[in-house]
Amino acid sequence: MIVEVFVKNMVCDRCIKVVTNELVEEGVAVQEVELGKVVYKTENKEEDQLKLTKVLEQNSFEEIQGSDQILVEQVKLCLIKLLQKLPIEKEGTLSNYLSEEIHYKYSSLSRVFSYTENITIEKYFIRLKIEKVKELIQSKQYNFTQISQLLDYSNVNHLSRQFKTETGMNLSEYKTLEQNFRNSLDRIL
Repeated sequence: MIVEVFVKNMVCDRCIKVVTNELVEEGVAVQEVELGKVVYKTENKEEDQLKLTKVLEQNSFEEIQGSDQILVEQVKLCLIKLLQKLPIEKEGTLSNYLSEEIHYKYSSLSRVFSYTENITIEKYFIRLKIEKVKELIQSKQYNFTQISQLLDYSNVNHLSRQFKTETGMNLSEYKTLEQNFRNSLDRIL
């Protein structure tokens, strides 16, 4: 039997690697692991489910129960994936992008997300983008104008205002700190 499990807090390729390797070590017949999802083949569902739960808990992941939770995680992962390849490549608005990627009406996505997470999708995406800005500043590969362009801001002033609102400091202040004040993507809300 093939079992598909949705997983919360998987945000990067290392998450996939850890889950895959540890499940294989436990003897689970992994078919596929991607951000937010594990598919495995089993003859003993109860035993393999216990192994999966153990691996997920040991690595600060958790199985998602319920269609609303799965939908929320899909939105989060879609936005995280959007920020992985720069410059941001999406046609039109964020709402259209999410509707097309998840195949769900944006009004429903927005309502479920806001109700479940107590934050709007737009505000969540802004927070993700600010974490990406911090990462790009620390990499020292780009200036502020280039960062604003990579992240699809209308101009550097827009980025600067949003950064100040979210972090309490301006871009230059953050750059001079030369410390890692980034938040883990699975902890953003």
